[in-house]
Amino acid sequence: MRVAFGVTALAHGLAGQGVDGIGAYSRELGARLAGTVAMDLRPFVYGPPAGLLGDSSARDVGRFRHQALGALLTGASFPGLRAMAREGLELIHATDHLVPWVRGTPVVATVMDAIPLAHPEWVSYPLKRISNALWRRSVQWANRVITISEYSRMEIERWFGVPGERIHVIPLGVDSRWFEPPGGEDLERVRQHHRLPDAYFLFVGTLQPRKNLTRLIAAHRRLPEYLRRDVPLVVAGRAGWGCDSVMAELRAERDAGLRWLGYVPDADLPAVFAGAAALLFVSLHEGFGLPLLEAFAAGVPVVASRTTALPEVAEGAALMVDPTDTGEIADAMRQVLDAAGLAARLSESGLARAREFTWDRTARMTLDVYRAVV
Repeated sequence: MRVAFGVTALAHGLAGQGVDGIGAYSRELGARLAGTVAMDLRPFVYGPPAGLLGDSSARDVGRFRHQALGALLTGASFPGLRAMAREGLELIHATDHLVPWVRGTPVVATVMDAIPLAHPEWVSYPLKRISNALWRRSVQWANRVITISEYSRMEIERWFGVPGERIHVIPLGVDSRWFEPPGGEDLERVRQHHRLPDAYFLFVGTLQPRKNLTRLIAAHRRLPEYLRRDVPLVVAGRAGWGCDSVMAELRAERDAGLRWLGYVPDADLPAVFAGAAALLFVSLHEGFGLPLLEAFAAGVPVVASRTTALPEVAEGAALMVDPTDTGEIADAMRQVLDAAGLAARLSESGLARAREFTWDRTARMTLDVYRAVV
């Protein structure tokens, strides 16, 4: 089966400040599909040229927005992908929210969530209203839509107007390396490089409003001073949009129970997780929440929001809290540290939950969708 496979988000991540969740999905899924018998995967990017973005193997098919507007206004196919289709494509998979229109060639689109439509106040990019309308329409071009949780499926039906029978829920996977405890030398190298304390609470993710960092910091402040000093809050992630106030707090409290590591390379993350007393993931909205699975696989207890897709992913393996209640979040931190046997129980149940999610399963289920379309 010859499939054009979108890797724009991955290419930008490789060339920029690191691979994000969509880029990781493209990387992990693409690697497994490429190793499948009778699969001819043809990666493509929407310009600039792929070689400038760190993925010289991907074909540049031109700018997305101009082609999408042309398709919307005139019904014209995307020229670059139309040229690929003439080479015998059976399918196009848009893995990163950039969904094309190519007459006569089926399209599968992966849509992680509907956050820009459901909460436009949480995103910032040029011509947001037009971009969101274009995104909504382009997703409707897809023959089938893949999403990553039942919660996201409901949101896509509501905000994109895609019928439920065209939406397939295929959960993400967790890489096998997360199940392997880092070696002592690796742990020490990462600890020294990032100047990590002996014990800490951990947040991982891009700093942006929906990640709820302001309340998480406020909750940590509610702990006794000695506990904040002994178990500081370590924040790992690059600065995103709308994080000026959070950045001010991180910088102001760098030596008072709060540490910001900035972007942490993928290779260092397992060791950073391994030293944590718990992962604190109290987002206001998530389509999935991959850091939960990574913490589960690493044997790290998790405190997570009782909202959106997170209860579905955790399924009882995390300590769930109201993300708007700083007192409840602070109490959960204390419980993980003090309640007899709780951390061990969370670690055990999280490990069992993580084993249910593999990228191989994600690839198999994706192939089933491909076959249903062609």
